[in-house]
Amino acid sequence: MATSPIPTNLIFGTLGVGKTTTIQNLLKQKPDDERWAVLVNEFGEVGIDGSLLAEQGAHIREVPGGCMCCVAGLPMQIGLNRLIHEAQPDRLLIEPTGLGHPHQILQILGNEHYQDVLTLGPVITLVDPRKLDDPRFQDHELFQAQVQAADILVANKTDQCTHQQLNRFERWAADQLPAKRQYLSTQQGQLQTHWLEGHHGDALLPPPSPHHHGHDHHNHHEPEPLASLQVQPWQVRHNQGQGYFSVGWYIAPEVQFRETELLAWLRQARVERCKGLLHTSGGWCSINMADGALSVARLEQAKASRLELITHQQLDAEALDKALRALSVPN
Repeated sequence: MATSPIPTNLIFGTLGVGKTTTIQNLLKQKPDDERWAVLVNEFGEVGIDGSLLAEQGAHIREVPGGCMCCVAGLPMQIGLNRLIHEAQPDRLLIEPTGLGHPHQILQILGNEHYQDVLTLGPVITLVDPRKLDDPRFQDHELFQAQVQAADILVANKTDQCTHQQLNRFERWAADQLPAKRQYLSTQQGQLQTHWLEGHHGDALLPPPSPHHHGHDHHNHHEPEPLASLQVQPWQVRHNQGQGYFSVGWYIAPEVQFRETELLAWLRQARVERCKGLLHTSGGWCSINMADGALSVARLEQAKASRLELITHQQLDAEALDKALRALSVPN
């Protein structure tokens, strides 16, 4: 364990708002003489965010398979304890899934076990100002809890917003209670490391309402570890909770996909969120789709192909798997 409390920051935000990109950018600014670690929780079960962040040289520990409000018990504590012990970091960043309720996470981090181990810095919640035009988004319990937990509200994706949407964000942020330490604007997750300095304001958070943990809304299973790709070179995983469904793939690196057809298939997919690391005919790439906009970035290499589709509707996993297999290049 570290000899002095580790500065720790939570980065909240709904699905697709840019949390992983934000942490990638923060890691690029890491001082050379410091070790940083990241605890990642994903709704899906194939570990895409952790694989992306590992490219930046940080120590990564994943807690896959659902919202951290369910795994914020033993799985989160095991992952957190191992990460602290193995990395002995100078700073810890925690990225909960966009479907996670902050109450339990802050409760865990504030318990007596971590009082001398961690010092909780400003909690940052990313917001897409375009979503504030939708009353259903503003009224959602998880969004409200993430906003209430924040010390700093950050408008991300401002390059895609109108002046009216940015002005509305500033008025909305100024009206939040408890009052926020800061509300800032950025694009493509370009946070500054000095925004991480300071202490959490201990906002009083209401616990999630009873229906939030109802059996109709949650999948309380603990995910099984992914098998070795040498044993199972093509693996499919499912998850559901909070009214969302996901299908994910974990595929051996030698499998290649026809890139043009793959991207066309993903663009027409009726899903809320798509992200992946894939070996295509054009090389390795990361794929990110939110709000219907698909972006592709080149990678030198990855250890495996991973793909996750998340949506409000029940997915036909068998049909999707058949379609994806058809896009692979025959050996």
